[in-house]
Amino acid sequence: MSIAEQIDKDYVQAYKTKDQVRLGTLRLLKTAAKNRQVELMRSLEDSDYMDVLLREIKQRQDSIEQYTAAGRTDLAEKESAEASVLQAYLPAQLSEAELAEVVERTVAPLLDGGMKNMSKAISAIMAEYKGRVDGKAVSAAVKARLQQAR
Repeated sequence: MSIAEQIDKDYVQAYKTKDQVRLGTLRLLKTAAKNRQVELMRSLEDSDYMDVLLREIKQRQDSIEQYTAAGRTDLAEKESAEASVLQAYLPAQLSEAELAEVVERTVAPLLDGGMKNMSKAISAIMAEYKGRVDGKAVSAAVKARLQQAR
């Protein structure tokens, strides 16, 4: 089942069970996907839905940070609940050990260039493991590995 079909199915289920948080979150996700479809002027594929999903999760995480810094824990909790609904549609995340292995394998041929190859390594990992890794974690792991090689 595609991501779009799963979201539609879960949307109907949330509507029937009157799960307001899930319903509202999926409604916003469907709207963002529809806007993306209009931008691209074609039907969305799973990779396009993954991009929309990742963008929506990133927005929630940024909002959580801002609300927490402003002392608005009520709004931060709402955003956190929405983020957890969205994260259910992501593939399983890589563990720290798996990430370390991926970083080692990707960075090994780039060690001669030093820190200037950091962006190449990060973009290669992010492209290959889209939705399965956090960009900040990848950046930190690649930076640590490249600094270790000095």
